[in-house]
Amino acid sequence: MRVSRTSSVKPAARTHSVATVEASASVEETGPVRSVQEVAAFLGIPEVELSANVRRGLDKLISEVDRLRRVGEAKDRRIQHLEQLADEDPLMPILNRRAFVRELNRMMAYAERYHVPSSVLYFDVNGMKAINDRYGHAAGDAALGHIADLLLDNVRSSDVVGRLGGDEFGVLLAQADETAATLKGQQLARLVAKTSFSFRGQTLSVDAAVGAFSFDGTGEATDILDRADRAMYERKRAERKAS
Repeated sequence: MRVSRTSSVKPAARTHSVATVEASASVEETGPVRSVQEVAAFLGIPEVELSANVRRGLDKLISEVDRLRRVGEAKDRRIQHLEQLADEDPLMPILNRRAFVRELNRMMAYAERYHVPSSVLYFDVNGMKAINDRYGHAAGDAALGHIADLLLDNVRSSDVVGRLGGDEFGVLLAQADETAATLKGQQLARLVAKTSFSFRGQTLSVDAAVGAFSFDGTGEATDILDRADRAMYERKRAERKAS
């Protein structure tokens, strides 16, 4: 899942007359006010009472409501942007660890409520030190971005991808038991190993170890991540012994 979120935004403060507040509320529900007649009808002012002074007053009201709307929309966009910055990894368009744990808690609640297991994959990227030492940290950043893109492009929209720290990544697999998660993790690890990337004319590659852990909604999110982390290290040790 690419970074996405919903926000609960407080409405912009309104300190004008009751008529202004009601008119602006109507605007938010029905769209921009287009004429003095629309406002007059909303406020219950008969057409015969629309004198020149009343029309001028309503024109000012319309302008003020439109201004308030624009201010509110600008604040909403700013809040959404700040929320995205707070949730997103600074290097790539995936969740940071804090936001990933929040999404894990949400998925745990869903698993517990509907009795449907879900799983977490824990990836540890190998070869990062060699890339950083030989080509510099910019190459290491490119390698991490390459991994993030591969994960994002090869999971479902209902799944969640995050960076857990350094060269470690996590994937939440919605409604996937441990068998399905293990197979998916192995598929993704093979994809990482066989897919190279380019950095300043050099063709580079990395590989990753992965562990899977399934959860039913009980326990703590940090414990679940620890279990997946341990599964990853056990698999890494087994692969080293086999090589």
